[in-house]
Amino acid sequence: MGYKFKPNKSVLSRFKVTATGKLKRHHAKTSHLLSTRNGNTLRKLGRSAITSETHAPRLRKLIGKKGLNPNRIKHERAVAAAAKKKAGGCACSCSCEGGTK
Repeated sequence: MGYKFKPNKSVLSRFKVTATGKLKRHHAKTSHLLSTRNGNTLRKLGRSAITSETHAPRLRKLIGKKGLNPNRIKHERAVAAAAKKKAGGCACSCSCEGGTK
C-alpha cells in the first residue's frame, strides 16, 4: 500500500491557486506602523500579488497541484486564439460574427 499524499497546510493557507495555475500571495509588512506609509503604498500592499515562477513549482508540489503549468496554458491559449483568428473567427471569447462586434 502506497503513501497517501498530504498537502502542506501552511502553504495552503498562505497561497491560492488561480485557474491557470499561478499562485496568489499576500504582501508582507501590513500589520502595524502603517501611518508612516503613503496611500499608494498601502493600496498596493492591500492587493494580492503573484508569486514568482522561480518558487511556484515547489509550492505547487507542496499544495498538490504539481501538474499545472501557467506558461504552457498561456501558450496553448495563444495558439488556439491564433488558429481561431486565422480561421476567420474572432480572437475574443464573445459571440460576434466575422471578427467585429
